[in-house]
Amino acid sequence: MGLMSEKKGESGSPTGENMFGVKIKTVKTNVDCSIEEFYELIKDKTFSAGQPSLTKHGFANVITFPALDRNNQVWIMKGGKNKWSIQKQEEAGVGNAVKNAALDGLTKGWSSIGGMFGSKAKEAEKLVEATASELEALGL
Repeated sequence: MGLMSEKKGESGSPTGENMFGVKIKTVKTNVDCSIEEFYELIKDKTFSAGQPSLTKHGFANVITFPALDRNNQVWIMKGGKNKWSIQKQEEAGVGNAVKNAALDGLTKGWSSIGGMFGSKAKEAEKLVEATASELEALGL
């Protein structure tokens, strides 16, 4: 995830760079809690990206929103004390990770190109921006 260079936007808050198909925004909150506790705080809120879910991905849980396709989904991950990372990633879930890895192996990575370019990728980037703004507006 070291692909993001962080710069300050007009409001002074970090803006995420889009490098290699990964869009990341960082939101600071007043609460320091686990991903599960944060999910409980936002699960009933309305977001442009849809209804949040708590998803098992590998050994960790992430908060996800409905996937646009297998290459484009908005995630929320813990980014440090009082920091949350909102990002565009491949569809989360243990089964999805295995499928995506298999397809990438068979196509030598070409199957993931859609995650970097195209209308769904642009839509997911806009949803990352919107979700970050909506989280900030909650004042957590």
